Amino acid sequence: MKLRVRVIPNAKKTAFSGRRDDEWVLRLNAPPVDGKANKAAVEFIAQTLGVVRSNVSLISGEKARHKIFEIVGLQPSDVERELSRSGF
Repeated sequence: MKLRVRVIPNAKKTAFSGRRDDEWVLRLNAPPVDGKANKAAVEFIAQTLGVVRSNVSLISGEKARHKIFEIVGLQPSDVERELSRSGF
């Protein structure tokens, strides 16, 4: 399944902070330098959704704030449920 995310780098802490339109907002405690924010986003999404890191890949938006991640092994309803447990 595809997950649309708006990434905000250099935040105080890494966390999902809700939804904006059709995207989840992910605040990252990582700088947007040398792919560090992308790597941190993949790792955090995998941890939050309870999947191995290799099941999460960035498929669009490598150098943009609006990104699309491919999540292997989960249905959209599973992702919504897990992200909603985060308080959103």
